[in-house]
Amino acid sequence: MSRYDRRAALVTGGANGIGAAITARLKADGFRTIVLDVTAPAIDCDDFHQIDLSDATATTALLGDLAGRHDITCLVNNVGIVTPAPLEEVDPADFDRMMHVNLRPSILCAQALLPRMKELGGGRIVMNTSRVTLGKELRTLYSATKGAAQSMARTWALELGPHGITVNCVAPGPIGTDAFWKNNPPDAPLTREIIEHVPVRRVGTGEDVANAVAFFCDPRAGFVTGQTLFVCGGVTVG
Repeated sequence: MSRYDRRAALVTGGANGIGAAITARLKADGFRTIVLDVTAPAIDCDDFHQIDLSDATATTALLGDLAGRHDITCLVNNVGIVTPAPLEEVDPADFDRMMHVNLRPSILCAQALLPRMKELGGGRIVMNTSRVTLGKELRTLYSATKGAAQSMARTWALELGPHGITVNCVAPGPIGTDAFWKNNPPDAPLTREIIEHVPVRRVGTGEDVANAVAFFCDPRAGFVTGQTLFVCGGVTVG
């Protein structure tokens, strides 16, 4: 059995939106919460560092410092950006930017934190991906990064399982973040159509996603690894 327990949890992009809900839930569950984000947090956390995670040099330096000062046993790779566009209009310049924000920080964080997780006898890594990995219009680059994250998680699960470290994905959608409501006004016909196509007849909340993340981060979830849990109100069914 793993000796993993709730010590410190690092959440990338954990200052606002879904990330803030995840941070708040993990703090309530007893973790010391460390947030890395480009904007100040909208919620209370124990340690916040303002950083552009697309800057690999700065990110690596900060992670080295944090790994030396905290017993981080839980990593939630949540940071992400989206640039919707039909295939014919995808900007190749966005490819590097999205890979450097949505994917590369996950690798850098894991590499920095794994030595201590192994020393402590276990850990948890959770990727916040998306239902778009099953297909969605205008999401060529976003689905590419999130699909890559899910594939990496399965590989990491195999490599890290013997060390008591589980790796899983939570794939949300549709979630009523500020960005969602900005693009989908509540009274708009298209918004009503979106909601009507969700079997549970509502959009999700950040707390819905945080509940799923909290399950994977729980010490009692040590026999679940390499999995993707869709938090989508049933839209991926059928």
